[in-house]
Amino acid sequence: MQQTPQLARLGMQSLDSRPMHEVGALVVGIIGFLTLVDLFAAQAILPSLVRAYHVTPAAMGFAVNASTIGMALSALFVGLVSHRINRRLGIWLSLALLSIPTTLLAFAPDLPAFTLLRITQGIFMSAAFTLTIAYAGERLSPQQTAVALAAYITGGVASNLVGRLIAAGVVSTFGLSANFFVFAALNLLGAFLVYVSLSSMDPMVESAAGARSPFAAWGGHLRHPRLRASFGIGYLILFVFIGAFTYINFVLVSEPLNLSTMTLGVVYLVFLPSMFTTPLAGRAALRFGTAPVLWASLAIAAMGLPLVLAKSVPLVLAGLVLLGVGTFFAQAAATGFVGRTAMTDRAAASGLYLACYYLGGLSGAAIIGQIFDRLGWGPAVFGLAAALGLAAVLTVQLRERHAALAERRRP
Repeated sequence: MQQTPQLARLGMQSLDSRPMHEVGALVVGIIGFLTLVDLFAAQAILPSLVRAYHVTPAAMGFAVNASTIGMALSALFVGLVSHRINRRLGIWLSLALLSIPTTLLAFAPDLPAFTLLRITQGIFMSAAFTLTIAYAGERLSPQQTAVALAAYITGGVASNLVGRLIAAGVVSTFGLSANFFVFAALNLLGAFLVYVSLSSMDPMVESAAGARSPFAAWGGHLRHPRLRASFGIGYLILFVFIGAFTYINFVLVSEPLNLSTMTLGVVYLVFLPSMFTTPLAGRAALRFGTAPVLWASLAIAAMGLPLVLAKSVPLVLAGLVLLGVGTFFAQAAATGFVGRTAMTDRAAASGLYLACYYLGGLSGAAIIGQIFDRLGWGPAVFGLAAALGLAAVLTVQLRERHAALAERRRP
């Protein structure tokens, strides 16, 4: 099949012998991994951080996930001004700057300083994330964009697994400070990869000329019932994911499971199945519709909740596998829905979705953390189940007409 010039430019020049659609997806996936590897890695070392800073699990859980505050603010801002930003320059510079707060975390003297540095990390991670999505959307056809975004989200899934393994292994062997130096090096590697692999791209003149004011763009998207519902669903997806995967760490290291820090890192092999299922989300939504795919994803995640209450490690791990597969699949489907549904100001729509998504993660860390501290793991899981149920209700708004679905299925 003949390759488009846009897709060819996405590939690395040194890999011209490979099919360009494979190269483009590979590069985007690796960039996704190196962009988000800091986001969840610290969750694997939460018990160590609690001991180091002498705080409660809820306080440390909030601090670790405070990066989502920066990500939400950055997503809104970058989404509005992205038409003025050179994509390649913005992505590699964001990743290079990300290495600074990552390094400084090794020297954070107290919890407020740690929290502020995590927020700063989130600002740069989200800027790179948003600009990469814009780069793919502007360079590729809708079908190729779906593949590229699935690759990017899959890279994020991989970062959940590999980042936690790295963090647990480094902390167990070399201590907390060394962990942040390693991740700063990964940030710089991501900046280098973007610099050598993505071609330079001027801001979109058409977008700049036709852009509405920020408040008009936001208002238009928030008045759209289906987009508004998708923003709420995004909020609830990360609420559940972070609420579950932050505080399960304390369950796993306590009686009767009693896992060590190193073993806790290995536990996150539960994300491995998600690396194979998540890339299918875009095609599944095109074939069956976003609403059925989301309902199925949320049901899979819900089936994992009773299992994470078990007193057996294998059962808990099975529950975490289902939670990971369900939430990642739902996130990929919802992200694609926003891109297809917003007819104007797509960058602003993506920014709103990502802001809601990341604020959901922060809320999950705060609310589920308080429930966990005060009432225990069982009531916390009940709160997660309620969030999944609300997401399922909002999904009713995303049902698509048969004619529109058939049109999207056409090659």
